[in-house]
Amino acid sequence: MDIYQNVLACVTKQKTCERLIKEASRRKAPQGNIHVLHVAKDEWNILDNSRESEALDYLFKISKSYDAEMTMLRADDISKTIATFAKDRQVNLIVLGESSNARENKFFKRLRTLLKDTSIALEVIPQ
Repeated sequence: MDIYQNVLACVTKQKTCERLIKEASRRKAPQGNIHVLHVAKDEWNILDNSRESEALDYLFKISKSYDAEMTMLRADDISKTIATFAKDRQVNLIVLGESSNARENKFFKRLRTLLKDTSIALEVIPQ
């Protein structure tokens, strides 16, 4: 298993994303950093949905327990936002959750294309 200095865990609004934060922690160098990122589309209203806001609050607490910085951003182009965030923070590895959804697989391919000229590794964690 490779170890990285700066690891980014990309989370959705589900408590099960805790596994991504844990995996990021396992892959981080002892003096490294973990970033946790949630990108919501501009039209999504997450604060009015108590279950989703509860899940994000839970993930924020989990992030803190791993000494990780959690960031929430709004953008219509989620792939581009993640790629820019990773480049700006000199991330070496992005940890993503596996999805059986065709749209999510398209997202992964686009993200990989946006990162093709970088040394940023992508790892998909099974459900």
